Amino acid sequence: MISRVSTFAMSEQMINSAMRAQSTMANEQLQEASGQVSADYGGLGSTSQQVINLQVSVSRSQSYVDASTSANSKVQVMESSVTSITDVLTQLRSLLTGASNSATTNAANVTQSAQQMMQEFSSLLNTQYAGEYVFGGSRTTAAPVDVSSTSYPAMTSPSTASTSYYQGDDQTASVRVSDTESVSYGVTADNPAFEQGLRALNLVANNSPLTTATLDEALNLASTALDAATVIQAHLGMASSAIQSASSEQTSYQNFAKTLGSDLTGVDVASVTAQLSTYQAQLTASYSAIAKIQSLNLASYLH
Repeated sequence: MISRVSTFAMSEQMINSAMRAQSTMANEQLQEASGQVSADYGGLGSTSQQVINLQVSVSRSQSYVDASTSANSKVQVMESSVTSITDVLTQLRSLLTGASNSATTNAANVTQSAQQMMQEFSSLLNTQYAGEYVFGGSRTTAAPVDVSSTSYPAMTSPSTASTSYYQGDDQTASVRVSDTESVSYGVTADNPAFEQGLRALNLVANNSPLTTATLDEALNLASTALDAATVIQAHLGMASSAIQSASSEQTSYQNFAKTLGSDLTGVDVASVTAQLSTYQAQLTASYSAIAKIQSLNLASYLH
């Protein structure tokens, strides 16, 4: 029906109002179905940048968690290897103590045992994790320890410190666990604890018959190396704890950020449903009023 001139303005105003209400209803119906304020950032208004910043920070936090997880696995492998090294040094100390206190020690057996221990010791220092050698510093693709006679010649007592067996570098590993914190955990195979342990083994493995001076020096070196290796073991344990703690903090932050992001992008479905009912009633009333206005004509007043 064509609106009369007298009712056109009112009719047009009410139609525009109804269309706005219908548009709002359509948007809230989408919110009710998805549980989200908007399907894209444009619909978030002034909170869009905050939401984006939160999402970026969560991604960055997850990269720290991933790095921490990988580093902690590596630390645990290193710690396990050092634990085994302390076992070897404990056995060596016991072997040498027994040899020093016994007049009937079979020197050949002691030497043979030391040779086997030296191979085990070097094998532990050549431990790999995920295809990388963990005690070679930044040189992770080649074995850091070579105790062959060409790289690590036989020693005699009194000996001097030698890391000729070491093929790595002095770069110790660390991992960034947050924007402001890194945890250092690297240990290289030329550490004095390992050098002294290998030197004690070298002295015993390459000298027969064993002299009292050789046994005494080797025993002192083994005891000192054992104490120092225990310190390394504790250092790795503390590094592992620090990495795990930092990773846990990042996970807690992510949970907080995700909750905050959900609060900014999510809607109260129950509240939206109630609003939809209100808009539906308003829209029904608007259409009824529009229909009433459009039905008015002069004849209606004359009768």
